[in-house]
Amino acid sequence: MTEQTVLIIDDEPDIRELLEITLLRMGLDTVTACNVQEALEKIEQYRPNLCLTDMKLPDGNGIDIVRYLQKNHSQTPVAVITAFGSMDTAVQALKAGAYDFVSKPVDLPKLRELIQTALKLRQGKAKPNSTTHKDDAEPHADGILGNSPAMQQLKATISKLARSQAPVYIHGESGSGKELVAHQIHLQGSRAKAPFIPVNCGAIPENLMESEFFGHKKGSFTGAVADKQGLFQAAHKGTLFLDEVADLPLTMQVKLLRAIQEGAVKPVGGVEEIPVDVRILSATHKSLEHEVAAGAFRQDLYYRLNVIKLKVPPLRERQDDIILLADFFLQKIAERWQMPPIRLSAAARDELMRYSFPGNVRELENVLERASTLCDNNTIQPDDLQLPINTELNQPTTPLPTINKPEIKRPEAEPLPLWNPIDEDAERELILRALDQTRWNRTKAAEVLGMSFRQLRYRIQKYGLDES
Repeated sequence: MTEQTVLIIDDEPDIRELLEITLLRMGLDTVTACNVQEALEKIEQYRPNLCLTDMKLPDGNGIDIVRYLQKNHSQTPVAVITAFGSMDTAVQALKAGAYDFVSKPVDLPKLRELIQTALKLRQGKAKPNSTTHKDDAEPHADGILGNSPAMQQLKATISKLARSQAPVYIHGESGSGKELVAHQIHLQGSRAKAPFIPVNCGAIPENLMESEFFGHKKGSFTGAVADKQGLFQAAHKGTLFLDEVADLPLTMQVKLLRAIQEGAVKPVGGVEEIPVDVRILSATHKSLEHEVAAGAFRQDLYYRLNVIKLKVPPLRERQDDIILLADFFLQKIAERWQMPPIRLSAAARDELMRYSFPGNVRELENVLERASTLCDNNTIQPDDLQLPINTELNQPTTPLPTINKPEIKRPEAEPLPLWNPIDEDAERELILRALDQTRWNRTKAAEVLGMSFRQLRYRIQKYGLDES
């Protein structure tokens, strides 16, 4: 027998034989079982390095195997084989503790890659990033801060999804921390040492999208003075995070779908396709289901991205984390500006706890950034927070109207003209007016101006408005 043994569990002899041949060619020893009972006996007899099980078995299912291994041999990874399109059962298996899943008909190259990665994890050669296993209560830049039940559940789900190579669609409100969640999935998985490439799909001009994603060859268009590597190539062997994926135009959605399906990209002006090995994570604050129904998002791309859906809870659903996050942000602010420690008064803490934070964690950080500047004696009082009047928990404040809907604007707010990025002086003045109207709430100001938060942040830095 070789050093590494894989237990194959399937009630179809032809499938068992195919998998046996594949694994033997990889230099692995195999043991087979045709049902749950026999599988449990073989597990105890052979103590395999990896289990590969069908979901549907005569006397149970693959989840029974997963749960048994989690309870008795937690270091043994198990991958499940599901019928094509049975993603619900695959997700159930992942939540139960499965390492990954493959769909029938089995893609043998993907299966071989899965097996190799799983065995490396078993041997301890591809351990998750150690920084992700610190005390959750300890604030650190790379982790997800929060001890509420909602966050504990999220962290547990992230740990399970990190073991898989399946695409994950991360859904949550603006400012809830979707990119941080995506980064943690990357850091805790087998691709942790490879690049994590985040891209805001809404911030790339449409005429540059193909070049940004797939790269280009020198001379392929005016301004292409040298070969350029695209985002897919930059993320090779790692993770590509598509933030605000709903903002992709339909023409780009087609090209993105092909790149994901084929596992290859063709640079603009290039002739040959370049193979890429990338795990795709995506996110948006919009409802992709609604975008599909409206014809704004391709259904086939939606199904390709939404293999596993992960919801990030809004801050109002994790009230217990507000003060923990606030203290963390104040510590960061003090360190950044080399200030004495900043603290919240008891009344200010109560005020934060009563507020619903429609802008979520990002809004909390912006509020504290402003309050730390306004406060006296390094102690933040309720007035320093400048929160909107409506602070009833779980009752989001009425959002400021966008500039293209003057009929619902606040009576006291002077209507803003349409955003014109050509005239820089006018643009600067327009941004200042929007910030003033929203009490320097950048998230709301971006909504008023009809641009993304990142676009606004870039222009605030460009024009030096932080110092205004």
